[in-house]
Amino acid sequence: MSCMRIARHGNLSNVQAAEQAGLRLDADRLRKLIQAGRSLVSEHDLERVFDRVLRAARELTGARHATIREQGATNDKRARGRALDVPIVIGDETSLTLHLADKRDGAFDAADQETTVVLAGWAAIAVENAQLYRQADQRRAELERSVRALEATSEIARVVGGETRLDRVLELIAARSRALLDARGVMILLADAEEFVVAATAGNVSRELLGRRMQSTNTAAARVLASGQPERIAEVSGLMRSTLAGLGLAPSSAVLSPLVFRGSNVGVIEAFDRTDGPEFRVEDERLLVAAAASAATAFATAQSVQRDRLRRSLAAAEEERRRWARELHDETLQGLGGLRVLLSTARRSTDVESLHATLETAVDQLADEISSLRALITELRPAALDELGLRPALEALFNRARGTHALEIATTVELEHGAGTRDTRLEPEVEIAIYRVVQESLTNAAKHAGAASVDVVVVEHAGEVEIAIRDDGQGFDVDAPTGGFGLTGIRERISLAGGRLEILSSKHGTSVLASVPTVHAKAA
Repeated sequence: MSCMRIARHGNLSNVQAAEQAGLRLDADRLRKLIQAGRSLVSEHDLERVFDRVLRAARELTGARHATIREQGATNDKRARGRALDVPIVIGDETSLTLHLADKRDGAFDAADQETTVVLAGWAAIAVENAQLYRQADQRRAELERSVRALEATSEIARVVGGETRLDRVLELIAARSRALLDARGVMILLADAEEFVVAATAGNVSRELLGRRMQSTNTAAARVLASGQPERIAEVSGLMRSTLAGLGLAPSSAVLSPLVFRGSNVGVIEAFDRTDGPEFRVEDERLLVAAAASAATAFATAQSVQRDRLRRSLAAAEEERRRWARELHDETLQGLGGLRVLLSTARRSTDVESLHATLETAVDQLADEISSLRALITELRPAALDELGLRPALEALFNRARGTHALEIATTVELEHGAGTRDTRLEPEVEIAIYRVVQESLTNAAKHAGAASVDVVVVEHAGEVEIAIRDDGQGFDVDAPTGGFGLTGIRERISLAGGRLEILSSKHGTSVLASVPTVHAKAA
């Protein structure tokens, strides 16, 4: 608005000046002068303003040469033979001079002087308008950058807030940081003893560098890591250039920021080469520091989640070992111990008939123990799951549970591979997660809940496999410190598969409800 007000005010004053000068100017020149002025004040580009001023000055006065000089030229408005100098007064200061020389048909006259004075007035208004427009445009661009930075920073916080996989977190941070700074490439380095490890890349930094190690001494990244302060490098050279060249990179400029979490520097994020300029600005450095803060927090969170998962996984594995140890001790070992006593007694016997009877009993017991061991091995890793797929493995599991635990089991299993609508099976990790959830739920229902019947539903639909196991047992406290019977393992498996789990239990029975994304194996 300020630009437009100045332009209108200037238009009126200079039109009046032109009309007053009209006593000495012919109608054609006066008309061209007013047209030139209107054209000037409508232009917002400073270079084009100067170009139009010079073109109009030559056309209106017949000057062969026209230039706009910096401050310091004479303020004398009088025509001096074959040259004419008129100041361009912007505000209250004379910063420019319109210089005309070498008129085609003789010396400059009074009409040329009046024309140039009015034109210089138009030029002053146009220059000030263009300067104000440039300032407004710069402020607008700065505001837009600030808004984009806020959006990108918020997006970083939002995206990484819902992600717990460390590699995925760092990949997202690298990609968003590249967009935030409009950089050609970004690389995240994590400190590991005396080296850096390339943990994430984006842009023109190849993903093939992931996992590569590089020295962490006497480098810009090492300085940033040690000082905890960001650093901008206008021209990449020396050791940094040679180090990056060893990674197949050849950037010309860079900006680096440490990944700092609670006073601990865990790594460095580096951005290379702006796409719209030779060097990174102070603003870019601030933006990268903000992104690095989110990255460090996300990194620490992901590490914490990984540690928790590992602890839960180890606890679940330890619980599994205790379970199999009890099975082997209470059943197999006891059975083998009884068989040893039976055979030892038979060895001291001289009665042939008694010896034959004992041997027959021993053979029957060995068959039972072999059957028990085979069942135990099947529980540890069912061969049907590897060889035939999830559906046959589940059907075998249902049959064993019916025979072993005398459970009444109603089943609904609908899988795309089993139904023939898809050639490829689910990924092994997804299949084993589903199998173990059903297996553990059936074991809990039979051994701990005292259930008589169980309803099992495993249905693949809309990109997910929905699992529901409901029993009519006595139920249990799902919030008990022990976490229920093997529920730690169930929760861990579903979590690792990227799924969801809900367990509801009351005196009328227990419901295990889960869903996992359908990730299919690639076709051979």
